[in-house]
Amino acid sequence: MKGDQVLKAIILMFDSLNRHMLPPYGCDWVKAPNFERLAERTVKFTNCYAGSLPCMPARREMHTGRYNFLHRSWGPLEPFDDSMPELLKKNNVRSHLITDHYHYWEENASTYHTKFSTWEGVRGQEGDTWKGDVGNPTVPETLNDRDPERCRQDWVNRKYMAVEEDHPLTRTIELGLDYLNKNFQEDNWFLQLECFSPHEPFFSPEKYKALYPHEYHGPHCDWPNYKQVDEPPELVEHIRYQYTSVVSMCDHYLGKIIDRMDELDLWKDTMLIVNTDHGFLLGEHGWWAKNIMPHYNEIANIPLFIWDPRSERAGMDNEQLVQTIDIAPTILDYFGVNIPDDMTGSPLKDVIKVGKKIRNAALFGIHGGHVNCTDGNYVYMRSPVNDEHPLYQYTLLPLFHFKQTPVEILQNLELIEPFTFTKGCKLLKIKSNSPFTKGGHLLFDIQHDPKQQTPINDIKIESQMKQYIVDLMNLHEAPNEQYERFGLKKQSEEV
Repeated sequence: MKGDQVLKAIILMFDSLNRHMLPPYGCDWVKAPNFERLAERTVKFTNCYAGSLPCMPARREMHTGRYNFLHRSWGPLEPFDDSMPELLKKNNVRSHLITDHYHYWEENASTYHTKFSTWEGVRGQEGDTWKGDVGNPTVPETLNDRDPERCRQDWVNRKYMAVEEDHPLTRTIELGLDYLNKNFQEDNWFLQLECFSPHEPFFSPEKYKALYPHEYHGPHCDWPNYKQVDEPPELVEHIRYQYTSVVSMCDHYLGKIIDRMDELDLWKDTMLIVNTDHGFLLGEHGWWAKNIMPHYNEIANIPLFIWDPRSERAGMDNEQLVQTIDIAPTILDYFGVNIPDDMTGSPLKDVIKVGKKIRNAALFGIHGGHVNCTDGNYVYMRSPVNDEHPLYQYTLLPLFHFKQTPVEILQNLELIEPFTFTKGCKLLKIKSNSPFTKGGHLLFDIQHDPKQQTPINDIKIESQMKQYIVDLMNLHEAPNEQYERFGLKKQSEEV
């Protein structure tokens, strides 16, 4: 940490927050005035992209500043990972996590919250195994059927959230406000205030639903399944309004954080980052959700707002290409903590201050799916050329997704030599049997077709995008079979 500077930082994170449904990004019908206030107080990034999807891979990037999806799927932090909150802790910056994102305390993602100096968890979101009611809950006529046991538990949990004060989002923000009240006069702290909302199920009090009056008289539905859309238009519209109701609730509580920063005069010495992990398809491109379809911009092009008191830039757009992997080095740089060599993201100080360009292109994707690339003008989605080609996980902690890892996939694992970023640790190489692939190669001109309605065919542009992919896969030491899966050469050669 540099000298005796008084430094504080806040990350306020909302899960599955759609950029295209926020007024600062051009939406004219969603009620979110506090996001507009936020844009006036910060730098709004117009070209921010996710890296690894979905929830926990994105959080691993926020800790480590490097892509997750080329080597493994959803899972814990690895023993060799550099963790930004832990590095702060080791450098006398108190790091604190407050969250209702219940995956943090599940078995397959259980090494994240412990990297903070301290942490607080709020229970009850989604199918969190929270309240132990043995009798079945009263359930309305509903179309919520994504996972029967999780849906049952969700209805159990909702009994304990009859008023807004008991909603996990409310309790999370209230804990954050309490933290600010107690610590605003202290120095050298980092708060990650992380909200599960507006992640599905899209559950909010009636006063937020009343902001979006519409005709719908069918069964209850606020938890769409991860599939192609086959619902009637009136149900699709209804689910969208259920989602935007939660966005408006998030906006309300964002306003409380802005108000408290005003009241405590925190803007003078406190960095504020407001971000998300990814977006969510609500019928666009004929899909629900975020996992198995090509990762269109509704999912991958994400909102990001930053106030950096060193530059005092506010009320302006920044068009530089940035990513989730830039958050960890940005926070470390802000506190004067050395950025590890294994972090491939870049600090955003000069991007904010002078518009510095930090990359020509960015990758994003999910383990086993397309490898996607953007240079800010085009998005190229390259699918595996052969779904039968082997896919492997590389890990020291063989815990995958949010259910128990099937023992069968561990029966033929190999021990392989280290990558340079594993700090001398050999790794388990485990065959993966669940690739996510839908659709072939797609190339979009997002300057002229921002909604990605019409793929283009341009050999020269496709060649350049493939070159970017190869260069970035080389930089991140992608395993050899990843090049073979995508029909690419490992070295910088035309294919």
